[in-house]
Amino acid sequence: MERELYINFAATEKFEEISYELKSAIRAAILATLAYENFEYSAEVSVTLCSAEYIHALNKQYRGVDRATDVLSFPLYDNGEFDPEECALGAALGDIVISVPRAAEQAAELGNSFIREVAFLTVHSTLHLLGYDHERSEEEDELQCRIQRAVIDTLGIK
Repeated sequence: MERELYINFAATEKFEEISYELKSAIRAAILATLAYENFEYSAEVSVTLCSAEYIHALNKQYRGVDRATDVLSFPLYDNGEFDPEECALGAALGDIVISVPRAAEQAAELGNSFIREVAFLTVHSTLHLLGYDHERSEEEDELQCRIQRAVIDTLGIK
């Protein structure tokens, strides 16, 4: 059975950077992460591209952190424990929120393209939707970083 992926895209304002190429990179990043993790179900993910102010407000409200960040993840399943019966027709994994300005800043700082940085943040966030949490332990942080690099390398985005 071929895995289906449904993405609900939204943006808090009009960004010139939101293009077919960017949406395709986000889709590829999610699919590559699901494949790497051998996620066997079809999936649905919401992706919101937003301003620094918007993500700052979410970070403060949901994490108690009073600053902007690059990406936030809102998984619908606890610790990546998926009920096979519930997911038989597809799993609603949760929401990914990406700060477009922060992604652009980080791309410039790291010498990456904007598309690659957004894809990297998407992989990072998709892993959170699958139950990874780099804040739980140093070992989990190292594992998540290793997986992120492996997945992003498969995409071939410069």
